[in-house]
Amino acid sequence: MKKLFSLLVVLGLAASAFAADDTDNKAADRVKAAATVLEEIQSAPDTGIPDEVMGSAECVAVVPSMLKAGFVFGARYGRGVASCRTAKGWSDPAFFTIQGGSFGLQIGGQAVDLVMLVMNQRGMENLLNSKFKLGADASVAAGPVGRHAAADTDWKMRAQVLSYSRARGIFAGLELNGAAVKMDRESTLEFYNHMQPFNTTLTTVSSPAGALPFLNGLAKWAKIARK
Repeated sequence: MKKLFSLLVVLGLAASAFAADDTDNKAADRVKAAATVLEEIQSAPDTGIPDEVMGSAECVAVVPSMLKAGFVFGARYGRGVASCRTAKGWSDPAFFTIQGGSFGLQIGGQAVDLVMLVMNQRGMENLLNSKFKLGADASVAAGPVGRHAAADTDWKMRAQVLSYSRARGIFAGLELNGAAVKMDRESTLEFYNHMQPFNTTLTTVSSPAGALPFLNGLAKWAKIARK
């Protein structure tokens, strides 16, 4: 009975989070928020994503203020934006949702910023499919943190996706096994004024005005990583 009650509490929190997101966090605002997350991470390189890791990423996905809630049962819910490298630059932003659960002794809830780096072609193919499950369809691991990661070559072989979280000023690798990622159709329609496939968005470079803060941030970050 206690477990059932705890699960209902978590589901209630998730429903509230999505309701608030629908009214307050519009697609264009989410792109700006994702750009802010990247900028703030760049400003603290000693505790951020290593240059070598960022320089090797095929795609970058950011979920500003993803909700984590739990009491015995844990849950994660969020909406984010992603972009992939192309021969012409970073692709147009693609909107997605992420949700998944974990089991463990967790009490309380907090919003975290989530960053996911797709590290190879296989991982990118999973992302282009617009619906996949981390840990099942695509391997995922907590990413390394710090200015450099050249000496730690393990991250190159560990996973298709490296994940990070930031909460209360602390940035660290995050385990995301079991989380499901799929296309956010509502936000796609809102931002582009028409529906288009996820893989079309992630391979197109039209650089719509509303996407520039996010895309410019990625270009700046990638340039720093190459130095």
